[in-house]
Amino acid sequence: MVKLQEVEDEHFSEELLGPSKDDDDYVDTDSDISSSSDDDSSDGDDNGDTLEETVYERLVALKDMVPPKHRARISAVASGTYNFVAAGLHLGGKALWIVSTSAIMLGVPYALAAGEEQQMIEMEKEMKAQQLASSVCCLITLRPPPPLSPKESLIC
Repeated sequence: MVKLQEVEDEHFSEELLGPSKDDDDYVDTDSDISSSSDDDSSDGDDNGDTLEETVYERLVALKDMVPPKHRARISAVASGTYNFVAAGLHLGGKALWIVSTSAIMLGVPYALAAGEEQQMIEMEKEMKAQQLASSVCCLITLRPPPPLSPKESLIC
């Protein structure tokens, strides 16, 4: 028969560094989460002694949790995605520059020429209308007026 005997490790018998049970700085995080309505009234009591982690610090702390193989894969995917998007934006910007400058260089002179052509067509129409009106006026003045009927002469 095997007899088991418990052996205590010296590491566990030593006192741990950090806040002791009677320290004022010690805050029980479970009670903060479970009773958030009680803390609303005591927000002014906080002396700023608690440490606030930033998102960056939390991500750095996760570095130890993720194995190096997975970190390398995640880093490779992230840098590949970044490079792909950066190259796409770079090429897109160049293409947009080419299209916009081409449109300005070719489109503006074309639009001005089309506007001038439209003005010329309108001027020709006006000139033809004036010539037609003047020729009609000349024909009317060259003809003798029609004779008045006896009824029309009485009215005048």
